[in-house]
Amino acid sequence: MPNAKVLSEKQAIVAQLTEKIQNATAGVLVDYKGITVEEDTALRKECRENDVDYAVVKNTLLRFAFHNTGLEDLDGLLNGTTSLALCNDPVAPARVMADYAKKMKDKFEIKGGFMDGKPVDMATIDRLASIPALPVLQAQVLGTMLAPITGLAVVLKQIAEKNGAPAEDAAPAEEAPAAE
Repeated sequence: MPNAKVLSEKQAIVAQLTEKIQNATAGVLVDYKGITVEEDTALRKECRENDVDYAVVKNTLLRFAFHNTGLEDLDGLLNGTTSLALCNDPVAPARVMADYAKKMKDKFEIKGGFMDGKPVDMATIDRLASIPALPVLQAQVLGTMLAPITGLAVVLKQIAEKNGAPAEDAAPAEEAPAAE
């Protein structure tokens, strides 16, 4: 039986894990067997850049934390080497881990995950991973909003050129007479 000090340390770790899991919108469990220190360092850097909390976790401690948060269904995934990626953005952990799994083929494998306190299947994780990053989505929306305006400007320019007006003269708007 472990001594009281070791037991209290483990209970503190489980309490921290439980709190992190409860506060996270989504999480992904990964089998990281065989990656090198350099590869792990690169992964951790990418996780930091995407605000993903990534840590290697003992299966037994994670099992207790999952039981505390109602995620007992994930117990079957807790074997071998396990790391956990958590984030408040539901897309970020899936995208970062899936990208890394593609780079590290046989060394790095996604086991499963959860979102909003419920386990999700691999298909859901794959769909989440395929969603582009927020800046890319914002650029796509902006491009979609600007497309009609750009099209109108091109058409007006072509009409002006067809009617014999130089392209530079068609662009500026007429100024209103100054009020005195």
